[in-house]
Amino acid sequence: MRHSEQVRLVKELLARLDSGTNVDAGGLRKNPVSAYTDEALATREWDEFFASRPQLVGLSGDLPEPGSFITTNDLGPPVIATRDADGAFHAFVNSCRHRGAVLVEEPRGTSRRLVCPFHAWTYDSEGTLVGLPKKDHFGEVDTECLSLVELPALEWNGLLYVHPDVDGTIDPGAMFPEDLAAELAEWNYGELTYLDSDSYDVDCNWKLAMDTFGETYHFAALHKDTLYNMFHGNVQCYDTFGINHRMVLTKRAIDEMRLLPESEWDITVAGLPVYWLFPNAILMPFENGAYLVRAIPDRERPGRHTSRIGFYLRPGVSAEEYFNDPEEAKRQIGLESEEVELQRLIAEGFANIIRDEDYWMSASQQRTAESGHIEFSLFGRNEPALHHYHSTYRSLLGLEPLPLLTEAEV
Repeated sequence: MRHSEQVRLVKELLARLDSGTNVDAGGLRKNPVSAYTDEALATREWDEFFASRPQLVGLSGDLPEPGSFITTNDLGPPVIATRDADGAFHAFVNSCRHRGAVLVEEPRGTSRRLVCPFHAWTYDSEGTLVGLPKKDHFGEVDTECLSLVELPALEWNGLLYVHPDVDGTIDPGAMFPEDLAAELAEWNYGELTYLDSDSYDVDCNWKLAMDTFGETYHFAALHKDTLYNMFHGNVQCYDTFGINHRMVLTKRAIDEMRLLPESEWDITVAGLPVYWLFPNAILMPFENGAYLVRAIPDRERPGRHTSRIGFYLRPGVSAEEYFNDPEEAKRQIGLESEEVELQRLIAEGFANIIRDEDYWMSASQQRTAESGHIEFSLFGRNEPALHHYHSTYRSLLGLEPLPLLTEAEV
């Protein structure tokens, strides 16, 4: 992010801290809880937000070298993404062209050849069929026509996108306004290295998971013993970029930063930028790395989803430096174990907050939504991201917008 933009955001956060104000959505909105329970709506969301659009599957660091691969079953077809011998990014349907068996089951790894476990048909990282055992027995086939089915794939500013439709297109110009595209490029995500990952299966709709990242109003209550030690609650910056947005949460370290000259201000020290990349990705760059969260709908049950979490390091930062003070971080996030590998410290710390606090609360919201006794949830003036999330979803589905209400109209 440009330093001038960092300074603007820090000044905005400081002004709100000093005045006791917050970003204002201009009114309130009632969101029907059917957004989290309706099966027909969930089917439409899958078809229009997921099956018909490019999907973020990771960052460049997930494929660190030629021969690297990652697999996912989150996009509909099973997918394997690879980095070929020349460093190019590819994605394929993860299915052998012989009898359709899944080619690779491992979630990630490195291999010069991809060998089907059924009959050992073998492919390279460009998807080309390069090995067919006992070809003279099997019969003559045109191996060039039996390459893996390739899916549209694009590595863009360190983000790995795959389209689940073989006829789909990936156009960053259509996905991101110019100002957001430039800002994402300035974070140099392509330089980050993969550290660890985790996944949470949660009894809540995927949009409730997204809502978790949409406000800091809850920090003083829900996170009173964890995040509230590190962040000022209910103070943020908020900007929209078309169907995407960026929030900046306020770290308590901003209190010391105000004493420094502006030339030394750093938004990753003063705050935590939180990018929502439509439809289901939360990307959070911070001082020593980045978090990537992707909420994947359960296609059979609207009231369930899986969150995939990726943890990444900045260049020159070791795992030991990921937390400036691991013992203090352990105390702040409520970890009790004395001996824990730093990778798991990071994953457990994230899980202690997002899974065990935020998503625990989201699951309780899901239960009340499914009871049929609650008609709507309420988005406050200080929760503009929730207004934007759900207005975007509804608009793209052709649904009526949620009206902006005054307090008297609620």
